[in-house]
Amino acid sequence: MSGKPRIGLLAAWGRFPLLVAEALRKQDYHISCLGVADLADPRLQDICNDFQWIGWGKLGGAIKFFRRCEVSEATMAGKFHKALLYQPGLWWRHLPDWKFIKTFYRHLFTRHRDNKDDTLLGVLTDAFASEGIVFHPATDFAPELLVKAGQIAGRPPSAAQQADIEFAWDIAKQMGRLDIGQSVCVKDRAIVAVEAIEGTDACILRAGELCKKGGFTVVKVAKPQQDMRFDVPTVGVRTLRTMVAAGAKVLAIEGGRTILLDDAAFREFAAYHKLSIVALPDRLATSAAA
Repeated sequence: MSGKPRIGLLAAWGRFPLLVAEALRKQDYHISCLGVADLADPRLQDICNDFQWIGWGKLGGAIKFFRRCEVSEATMAGKFHKALLYQPGLWWRHLPDWKFIKTFYRHLFTRHRDNKDDTLLGVLTDAFASEGIVFHPATDFAPELLVKAGQIAGRPPSAAQQADIEFAWDIAKQMGRLDIGQSVCVKDRAIVAVEAIEGTDACILRAGELCKKGGFTVVKVAKPQQDMRFDVPTVGVRTLRTMVAAGAKVLAIEGGRTILLDDAAFREFAAYHKLSIVALPDRLATSAAA
């Protein structure tokens, strides 16, 4: 075993795990990565020192891998598409091991407890902690990915757009408090679509179907009780492409608690398509709404 500090990475969908892995490598960590099957990017194998694919139901196997790699500190990055839980045949493809069944029995099998995002991810990290593997926020290792408050791209929102942002911000916060979703699409202070299990992109596309004339605003915020270890709101060029396809014109996100992927490309794309992107500190947004 090398003398480098050791870190475990539980990687799910998207570019975020790649950026976290690259940041950890620059900091000279020995990275032991578990790539979630059907979600993680195969390129992680070229960045990390140790790599193993892991099925959704192999919690015991995941813990054994980290312990074999002498990992006691870990981080999580990427999105778990919870809608996959409701796809037929999932558990035949990812047969759960005994540790997974014991851990999630009351949630996924008997349905005696809820299956909110925070609930399931909290149970997951607690299961690792009980085996001596403590999870930390990925942004502790890549703080530069957290967007700073300010005008990110395009013109500042118009008075009407600012009114929509202020109107939707509090609603999005209430949704987050209930652990329903993080995004709201609004036009003329009317809620067009809200995010639930489908994710932000699908929410935006649905808003485009309902608001054919376009020009609506997307507001995406952190939960009031946001655990920065997981499910941190994230935006990137993919988000902007979806906005263009749906006809959205404004994106308001929360400064200091939103991950911005590929900053330069994000700003260039927004400028080219004349999108207005603003990051607001929550205390200012809520005081403006009052």
